[in-house]
Amino acid sequence: MLTVFLDFKSPASFLALEPTLALARDTGVQIDWRPFSVRPLSIPAEKADETVGERHRRVRAIARRDTHLHYAAVQGRDMHFSDKPAGSDAALAALTTIEGDPVPYMRAAFEAYWTGQTDLDDEAVVTALLSAQGIAPPDWNAAHAQLVSIRTRAEETGIFESPSYHIADQLFVGREHLPWIRSLIAETRLENRGL
Repeated sequence: MLTVFLDFKSPASFLALEPTLALARDTGVQIDWRPFSVRPLSIPAEKADETVGERHRRVRAIARRDTHLHYAAVQGRDMHFSDKPAGSDAALAALTTIEGDPVPYMRAAFEAYWTGQTDLDDEAVVTALLSAQGIAPPDWNAAHAQLVSIRTRAEETGIFESPSYHIADQLFVGREHLPWIRSLIAETRLENRGL
């Protein structure tokens, strides 16, 4: 079982979804999708009197954004960064309640956020996304409580960013580790066969 922690407002999570699904298709590994809210990527405004540290943080944020946009183009994905990033907690809370395959909902939530800059912290908006997938809205209080519980347990295991991958008692942060995870899955299968 591969446990994947993601956030709809995380550009890295958005870009990790399809490669992670490809890994699952290729290897047959089952995925347990878990929500994990992170701070949105924001680019500080340039100031006339900014310090070296402030300039460094701004330039690094621009470089991160541009790298995400590059990889989105490589994947053929439409991706737009907002000057005022919206939230995602309601959509993440709803994810905790979905029975069955959550991937169609996850795709819809990612697309809504990254192509429409939709506020996924608005329960009415998320209810509409769920309805479009044929999913009834959750008990929001219970869903938000479950989201907090999942985050607390995740932090206790060392999760601090999304996407994060947990498999075979190992933690990987970022989609760049997917080749390593693929080889770990293959090794585990060989060990289980006694080879």
